[in-house]
Amino acid sequence: MGRAFSLAGLTLTFALTAAPTHAALSACNRTSYVLYAAAAVVNVPNVSVQGWTRIAPGACAVVFGGDLTADAYYLTARSSRAHSGSPRAWSGPTNFCVKDKTFSWTLPFGARCPADGFELGFAQIDTHHMRVMTTTLRETPDLPSMPAAEHAGLRRLLGDSGARDVSDDKKLDAALQAFRQRLHLAANAPKTALFDALETEALKSAVPAGYTLCNDSKADFGAAIGQKAGAAFVSRGWWTVAAGSCSHLITDPIGGQKIWLRVERGKGPPLLGGPNGFCVTSIEFDIQGRENCAKRGLTPAGFAETNLKGASGFIAHVADTGLVGAR
Repeated sequence: MGRAFSLAGLTLTFALTAAPTHAALSACNRTSYVLYAAAAVVNVPNVSVQGWTRIAPGACAVVFGGDLTADAYYLTARSSRAHSGSPRAWSGPTNFCVKDKTFSWTLPFGARCPADGFELGFAQIDTHHMRVMTTTLRETPDLPSMPAAEHAGLRRLLGDSGARDVSDDKKLDAALQAFRQRLHLAANAPKTALFDALETEALKSAVPAGYTLCNDSKADFGAAIGQKAGAAFVSRGWWTVAAGSCSHLITDPIGGQKIWLRVERGKGPPLLGGPNGFCVTSIEFDIQGRENCAKRGLTPAGFAETNLKGASGFIAHVADTGLVGAR
């Protein structure tokens, strides 16, 4: 019912729904990877891009809601950074601006990316003027069904989380039971909760390229980083990191460069600060230079240096007591 494309081991096929209940563009994940998808919708002269929609193995999700009446639609998807090995991606030749964290923006078609964005390849989706369309992401070799993808996804995430042997179904069930007990998950907990917990645990042990921050505290917090870009210093923030989760703050290899970190939780003293001064604001910011903060209408703040040990990827852990460990 359509063409199939592949890149980096993932394949996309198209399925059309003739009798929709809600107009939308959806994506189904028939792979063993947790995927994150972004959609680009072109209405000349503008393009609206939104992401990232999380799709667990064996599940489907709406990546764009509404009647499919725009000039063109595009899609890209990438595997979760919780997975070991090389990242997997489905993409195409048309570049649009994205952010590494959840985002939604409208830009002139062909415009340069904002300072906090970067270009990523998207593939065009021919909607055939249908009100509803579903795309299915697959891997090579192809999994036979959506339940098989869910099963393979649990096996993969358990391995990524440190399970030593899940080579057969009996060992897989034992590892799942042990994982539920360790994280106090009920035996009848929905698969969505199980995938969430497995991905979070795998993120804590994976060391992707760049700089990752894990929130080991009991409440959400906001984080900002300082780094040196060439001869200049820059500071960026705020990322909201939920309790028990991780956020990838820098995606490019850091090559052992120094990274300074500040973590705040509402009013009061910072959860993590230090003697290294940078400029911040109370809202999302990307600031060049760290001198004369007050004269520039900015707020001076202290950041703590994190020891990267020359690695290209680094994970910092912050708990209620501050910086408690790193990989």
